[in-house]
Amino acid sequence: MPTHFQGEPGQVLALDTFIKLQRASDSFMARLHAHGTHAELTPSQFAVMETLHHLGPLCQNVIASKVLKSSGNMTMVIDNLEKHGLVRRERDVEDRRLVRVSLTPAGEEAISHIFPVHVAAVVEEMSALTPDEQRTLGALCRKLGRKSQPE
Repeated sequence: MPTHFQGEPGQVLALDTFIKLQRASDSFMARLHAHGTHAELTPSQFAVMETLHHLGPLCQNVIASKVLKSSGNMTMVIDNLEKHGLVRRERDVEDRRLVRVSLTPAGEEAISHIFPVHVAAVVEEMSALTPDEQRTLGALCRKLGRKSQPE
């Protein structure tokens, strides 16, 4: 559904494009959720566990920047993962101001089972695009995401 805004052509185009981007993202995520790819985890919890699985123990602020969430939101997400025994916090022995978050053995086991299902679902959903279209979409998303960042 295009915008109903009646403005200059550039404004209408930007709003229409934004609506398509947002709807495509929401639709894609809903379909991934329908695959059961995240099990009992919220998308934010899954993102934290995936990040720790691939990158190892990290400070909470680094995790927040990697998954594009606020530090306040990240505290709640990590608190909930910790309550379920999936992550643990440990003070850095060299710099006690730093607290590193890592997966517990139960967390590592959980993400090891969940992640392959997630990958298969993403591959299936992305099959709507050719490999070249996926590369183009990736490049466009990266360009849009980095618009205000220096190269």
